[in-house]
Amino acid sequence: MYRTISTLFISLLLFSCASKTEEERPNIVLIMLDDMGFSDIGSYGGEIPTSAIDELAYGGLRFSQFYNTARCCPTRASLITGLFPHQTGIGQMANGTKGENQKWGTEGYQGYLNKKCVTIAEALSTNGYHTYMAGKWHLGYHDTTRWPLQRGFERFYGSIAGATSYFYPNGKRPVTLMNQHLPPPDSNSYYTTDAFTDYAIKFLQDQQDDDPFFLYLAYTAPHWPLHAKEEDIEKFVGKYMGGWDEMRKARFARQREMGLFKDDFPMAERDARVRPWAEVDSTQRIRSDYRMAVYAAQVYAVDYNIKKLTDHLKQTGQFENTLIFFLSDNGACAEMYDEFGTKPDSWINRASYSGAVSYGISWANASNTPFYEYKVQTYEGGISTPLIAHWPKKIKRGGSVTNAKGYLVDIMPTILEVTDTEYPSDYHVTTTAHSLPGQSLFPLFDDNAAFKEHEYMYWEHQSNCAIRKGDWKAVKKISDETWQLFDLSKDRAEQNDLASQYPDLVKELDTKWSEWAQKNYVLPKKPL
Repeated sequence: MYRTISTLFISLLLFSCASKTEEERPNIVLIMLDDMGFSDIGSYGGEIPTSAIDELAYGGLRFSQFYNTARCCPTRASLITGLFPHQTGIGQMANGTKGENQKWGTEGYQGYLNKKCVTIAEALSTNGYHTYMAGKWHLGYHDTTRWPLQRGFERFYGSIAGATSYFYPNGKRPVTLMNQHLPPPDSNSYYTTDAFTDYAIKFLQDQQDDDPFFLYLAYTAPHWPLHAKEEDIEKFVGKYMGGWDEMRKARFARQREMGLFKDDFPMAERDARVRPWAEVDSTQRIRSDYRMAVYAAQVYAVDYNIKKLTDHLKQTGQFENTLIFFLSDNGACAEMYDEFGTKPDSWINRASYSGAVSYGISWANASNTPFYEYKVQTYEGGISTPLIAHWPKKIKRGGSVTNAKGYLVDIMPTILEVTDTEYPSDYHVTTTAHSLPGQSLFPLFDDNAAFKEHEYMYWEHQSNCAIRKGDWKAVKKISDETWQLFDLSKDRAEQNDLASQYPDLVKELDTKWSEWAQKNYVLPKKPL
């Protein structure tokens, strides 16, 4: 009798402890935007109203020196696996609608996730987490074995190919539910940003148990084409008639005031390819204002959709114990610009993706305030992203800014630590996964002093190379014989090349980058 009672008591105690552990494991929400500049949201200096995103920022932790990999699909590959993109097979681009990618020299450029990597969804699924995704996949197209459900997600709604028409996803760029492409929606009532959020919330609502969840919400906004709802656009038309020069100055002043940058920190000079606003004629000013208004409307729509999600989490009592990350996949985009009319009917085809316009280099220069260069480049304007971490139960830093240096490979170790999940290096039976090169950001949630930064940080995309050691950063093209060298503690605008003054440091950084590139399938690389 005693043994029976004791056994029952121990069982109840173990159940109680397990329940407690289960309750303490946080939900994880990973929100990524596409082609959004460093300064576009309010909590990073922007004038676009982003109250829901800013609520996360001012209630959590903002990073001033966090990095992506300069382009959409390599960033997504690194984010979702915790590896360098070349280790996953997506060092250049994911294969797309036109066919398989050429292999640029090593297995690092095959164009879809290999089996030497484990996704966050695959890892968390081994630890009792539900795994959901809504939005842009862009990590493998031509074979369903490369799609989300086959890489650890229970439910998926979004675009396999990447960006698409916001109003009428169709043709080779449709939206997909689970493993099934869907017919084009009604373009008069459909908008991808809304649909991605609604499906994400539906997945959470459909969950039948209290197990924790991982949600990856990957918006295509504000990637071109310039597609926004008319009622959203109307809120911004006319607000950018002051031009990009004044916008940059105003954003930079706010960034300094909120502590993102020191008062003596310089801003990059206006891009030499951009005309001063004073030289833009009245007709073009109206056109340019309209373009920026549509772009702002795209960001604004993301914000009110994030509010829908956070409202759901609050209403269900899950908000306090949900770790939310918010970031962008690369710097602002200077691609896809032309000089057509001022109204959407004259230059936006609601059903079109390819050939559609964007807001151009002038506004991208302002979006990336205070940095130099854009998407694809490994200068700060290409690889710097806002990163917001929000978790009321654990992050008590009241919206403070951390200058700690981190990058994408650190997100997965952070998630594994806070969810108490072991990295399943043998998840794919036929091969052993690479070990994770990143480190957990969790110490930063409470105390900067406990976080040990990377000794070296590495990048390569489209033959654009970079390496950072402490506050020193070197940048070059693969084909270049010499590096540029910048002291980012004084010059994150990368305006003053110091390479000739520190040849020994440049040699060290060159050696370290080459060793990393050889080890991680960057080299040998065929010329693009």
